[in-house]
Amino acid sequence: MDNQLEKFESWMREMFANRQMKEVCYHNLDHTLLIVTKVQELGAYYDLPKEEMENLFFAGWLHDIGYWDGVAEGHEAKGAELAQKCLLEIGLEQARIDRIKAAILATRVPQHPSNIIESIICDADLYHLSSDQFYEQTLLLKKEKELILGEKISLPEWLKGTRNFLNSHHYHTEFALKFFQPGKEKNMKILEDKITEAELKEAKKAKKKAKDKKSDRGIETMFRITSKNHLELSAMADNKANIMISVNSIVISIVVTVLIRKLEEFPNYTIPAILLIATCLSAMVFAVLATRPKVTHGTNTIEDIDKKESNLLYFGNFYDLSLKDYTRGMHSMMEDGDYLYDSMIRDIYYLGKVLAVKYKLLRKSYNIFMFGFVISILSFLIATLFFEPLQY
Repeated sequence: MDNQLEKFESWMREMFANRQMKEVCYHNLDHTLLIVTKVQELGAYYDLPKEEMENLFFAGWLHDIGYWDGVAEGHEAKGAELAQKCLLEIGLEQARIDRIKAAILATRVPQHPSNIIESIICDADLYHLSSDQFYEQTLLLKKEKELILGEKISLPEWLKGTRNFLNSHHYHTEFALKFFQPGKEKNMKILEDKITEAELKEAKKAKKKAKDKKSDRGIETMFRITSKNHLELSAMADNKANIMISVNSIVISIVVTVLIRKLEEFPNYTIPAILLIATCLSAMVFAVLATRPKVTHGTNTIEDIDKKESNLLYFGNFYDLSLKDYTRGMHSMMEDGDYLYDSMIRDIYYLGKVLAVKYKLLRKSYNIFMFGFVISILSFLIATLFFEPLQY
């Protein structure tokens, strides 16, 4: 049987080398070898029969082969399924295979072993909780999970999760309680220190990141350019509206002063004249609406400033405030980077909303002028070509 165990070990080493994904950096051959050693150590302590020692040997080698494909979820069941095939090939009877599979399945967390073999494999599998390399091993386990999931895990978050696991875990065998538990308790104290250290580093990193963010000139440039573009677009809209107002005012003046007097002589131009006046008047109204200023009532209070709900960058929000309250609010904004940036964002946002209304009204004005002017000219042509003044 010893020769069979050697062949089995050789075959398992080959399988680990060829089948296991490189991302599995914790549940690998090194971890498996450690568990095989520990189950033999515990089995010898309890002076188990040779067959049970061999069962532990097989279970130690096979307990994590479900990780070969890099899938952590349900790896115990998958490992038991693979163990069934492997152990049948080497000629083990089904009763022994069932006991070995039960030992593999018993390692599923939370562990609930039902006999000494299952208790031994469970305690051996979590031996690292008591080892001197515990912290390095838990970081390696973190790295494996990150590689498999494809996403970073916060170190404080990981260590707190590990602490919760240690608090809920307990060893099952007398051997582990005697020899593993002291090391585990020592590691729990080390873990608390590491959590504090990691949280301090995370806080410093977050503070530095926030400071860098607030001092980033690129952000200031973005706000400056965006505000400038919005103001230039607003000026362009006002110029376009002024052009439309001027043109239509001139057309209406000409029509009223010249054409209206001639309608008695040329009554066939009455409808075209009405169309032209309506077109120009409608286009001018929408152009005036686009340029008409809208100012809020400036009723924001110092309570709004304290709640950071007021935008002091827009005069319509502060012109009713006293100089003292306005100065206080501006100082509050300058001292709080988030409040300042939020105010600038709100300012740009509402500038955009105003621009949207301006350009919608302008578009209506230009559309009315374009189509109405074309229709009016066509009506003048029709009235001239097909209707004599006396026939109208």
